[in-house]
Amino acid sequence: MDGDVHPEVAATAEAIESMETRGAATIADAVVDALATQATESDADTPEALRAELRAAARELHRTRPTAVSLPNALRYVFNRLDGESVLGLRQSVVTAAETFTAQLDRAQADLGRVGANRLRDGDTVMTHCHSTDVLACIEAAVDQSKELSAIVKETRPRNQGHITAGELRDLGVPVTLIVDSAARRFLDEADHVLVGADSIAADGSVVNKIGTSGLAVCARQRDVPVVTAAQTIKLNPDTLTGHTVEIETRDEAEVIDPERRADIGEITVENPAFDVTPPRYVDAIVTEHGQFPPESIVTLIRDLYGTGTGAPWDEEA
Repeated sequence: MDGDVHPEVAATAEAIESMETRGAATIADAVVDALATQATESDADTPEALRAELRAAARELHRTRPTAVSLPNALRYVFNRLDGESVLGLRQSVVTAAETFTAQLDRAQADLGRVGANRLRDGDTVMTHCHSTDVLACIEAAVDQSKELSAIVKETRPRNQGHITAGELRDLGVPVTLIVDSAARRFLDEADHVLVGADSIAADGSVVNKIGTSGLAVCARQRDVPVVTAAQTIKLNPDTLTGHTVEIETRDEAEVIDPERRADIGEITVENPAFDVTPPRYVDAIVTEHGQFPPESIVTLIRDLYGTGTGAPWDEEA
C-alpha cells in the first residue's frame, strides 16, 4: 500500500476487496467519497504533491476489484475533472466532482428502475441471480406502480448473495421462492423474465456478471424466457472499445471449501471464479438510466458517454 494513502482510503479498499462493500453503484460511490477524503484530509503543500497522493489513493482502490468496471469509471470521472493551480483549488475540484458524481448516481438508479419496470407486467414472476441494486430498483418501481410480482431467487453460491436479494424483495412485499442454483432450469417454466445485474458490459454487448449467469441465460433461451440485464452506464467498459478483454476475478478458495475439509479430501484443485461472460445472443435487452437497448447497440452508447479514449490517469506517468 502506498504510504501517503489516507487510512479511510485504505479502509474503503479493504471493504471493497472483502465484499463488505458490494454492488457497482455502492462501490463507485465509496470510491469517489474516498478520493474526496484523501483530498480534504491531505497535508500536501503543493498541487503536485496532492496529485501524487490522489494517484496513490486511486491505485490502492483500483486494485481491489478488477472486474467491477464501475470502480475505474468512478475514478476516471474524478480525475478527468481535476483542476486548480493551488492546493485549495485542486482540493475543491475533487470535492465538487465527487458530489456531482454521487448526485448523478442517485438519479441514475431511480431512472433505470422506471425503465425496467416498464418491462414487467402485473402478475409476472421474475427469476434473479446474485444481488443487484439495479435489479431491485426495477422491481421496486414496478411495485410502486401497483404491479403484483413474485420472484424466484437463486441462492447464488458460494457467497449466497441471493439471500440478500430474498430479504430485500420480502421487504418490498414481493413473494419469494428461494432455490438452489442447480434447480434454475426446473423453475424457469414458472418465470416470465430472468432479471440480472452486471459488473461490466463490453462493447459487443457481452454481460460480465456473477458466475452462473451465463448458464442461466442459455437455459432461459431454451425455455424462451427473456433475459434482461439491468445496469447503470457506470458499468459500461470503455476499455473494450480498443480490444481489451475483461479480467475475470478469481477469489479465495476458502469461499468454496473450508481448509479443514479440503485437507480431509486430499490433493484437489479448487477454482473460484467470481464472474462469467454471457454472450450478447443470450441477452434480450440491457436496461440503463438512458433507456432500454439491444446488446448490439451498446457500443454506440459507450462511445457517446465515454468517447473512444481509454487509460488510467492515476498511473505514475499520468
